Amino acid sequence: MTTPRPGSRAEQRRRTETRILDAATQVFFSAGYDRATIRAVASAAGVDAGLVMHYFGSKQELFGRVIDAVPVSEVSAAPGRAAEQILAALADRLESEPVASLTLLRSMLTNPEAAAAASAGIARYQARIAQAIPAEDADLRAAIISAITLGLTVSRHLIKSDELATADPAQVIRLLRPVMLSLADRPDHTGPP
Repeated sequence: MTTPRPGSRAEQRRRTETRILDAATQVFFSAGYDRATIRAVASAAGVDAGLVMHYFGSKQELFGRVIDAVPVSEVSAAPGRAAEQILAALADRLESEPVASLTLLRSMLTNPEAAAAASAGIARYQARIAQAIPAEDADLRAAIISAITLGLTVSRHLIKSDELATADPAQVIRLLRPVMLSLADRPDHTGPP
């Protein structure tokens, strides 16, 4: 991909799109999907609402682009390291409340449009996990790992499940480690099909 020439229309377009995406990220993170509006995004970006629609087409498409821009936790291609990286990222989310992530999760849980837009980002994360799993059913294992991490984050910070909300993150990770290793590092081929 070539970089647009400074001052060119393509460069101006790229800068405007970036400014709108940055503004949309802040609006979606602070207001959530339901309360965020194209007008609020446009105002925050210093552009007309029609320009936001021209660049992104709809609120759902804009939300999808925001999700795509959210950095995905690094997952090593080496199975032994992948599980530990996933556990380290989860420990961070359990230790401190990930406000931006929780806003996106709330949006996904309460709005079908937001859930549909976010599914691509979740699929991207699962694909990175699956690449590190040396098993025929790597995609399923990656989906289970993703569900576990999402479930723990939602249970601790949104639902505030009694035991999980107050549990020491290190203890949660210690209990979860064998499960993650089983799913990601040492697939068990001895069990039933």
